[in-house]
Amino acid sequence: MRVAMLTGGGDCPGLNAVMRAVVRKGEVVYGDELVGLRDGWRGAIENQVMDLSVASFRGTLPRGGTILGSSRTNPYKVDGGPDRVKATLADNGIDALVAIGGEDTLGVAARLADEGVAVVGVPKTIDNDLSATELTFGFDTAVQVCVDAIDRLHTTAESHDRVMVVEVMGRHAGHIALWAAIAGGATMVLVPERPFDIDDVCRVIQHRHEGGRWASIVVVAEGAQPAEGTMATASAEVDAFGHVRLGGIGDQLASAIEERTGYETRAIVLGHIQRGGTPTAFDRVLATRFGIAAIDAVHDGDFDTMVALRAGDIVRVPLAAGTAELKLIDPKLYDVASVFFG
Repeated sequence: MRVAMLTGGGDCPGLNAVMRAVVRKGEVVYGDELVGLRDGWRGAIENQVMDLSVASFRGTLPRGGTILGSSRTNPYKVDGGPDRVKATLADNGIDALVAIGGEDTLGVAARLADEGVAVVGVPKTIDNDLSATELTFGFDTAVQVCVDAIDRLHTTAESHDRVMVVEVMGRHAGHIALWAAIAGGATMVLVPERPFDIDDVCRVIQHRHEGGRWASIVVVAEGAQPAEGTMATASAEVDAFGHVRLGGIGDQLASAIEERTGYETRAIVLGHIQRGGTPTAFDRVLATRFGIAAIDAVHDGDFDTMVALRAGDIVRVPLAAGTAELKLIDPKLYDVASVFFG
């Protein structure tokens, strides 16, 4: 078979490990020819194709990012986009496509599957917010990056009796923020699922600082929002999938805390640091398992499916189920974090 791969949306650690596994088993075990579509769906539209082989992926297991490149292009927002994708696949003799991405990338894959494209999906979201799989690769690495940063911020905050606001990724779900806050011993965590009252945040900080010098670390997901009328926030533009370009809540929150409490407050935005660099051992293993499962699904002819982690096993679920709804934080885990507020 001739099998193509693409990586769409934001990059995250483990993408190369997925593709390495697909190519290794595809070429060595199944005798496939493997090709890559550059820069996600944009490459599929523009017929940007490159040959892939086992040799192409030597040394990539510990490498972050994606050697294919990525983009947030939506074929259904481009004139003739879906037909141009199909033409690229046909012109290059491609029998099946492995699409590696999150809600948006796999949403496009599901629509193309409905139109007859032989596609298998691999879930990729650093936010860990796809409900069909228990975990996504890249999440563990992102949490560890955040915890490392929080550990370092504790010491400088204590030296100066400061409040540190750490903004982390998490558009609609606060998984990274919640896990990092618990593991990093944060004073408080603010997540998209629970609108916050800035006065409540300040009361917790003031209580913590009463009677002595104490540092406070507030972890906030980029998509966290104040309860209506409690704090003003800035609006932002949207991308090709209609998502607001986030970022800035950390700075706004830090200003509000300092104004209300008088405590010196600094905002640290970890941003793309969470996406880059070497994947953890856990993410390398999970990504490899996903890649092996994806090429197996291709050879079983089990298209319009997505591989997923369920109770420790790699299973297949309908592609549409992979993007049907977002996985939000577990309220019980939030209750664990709240014990340590203040």
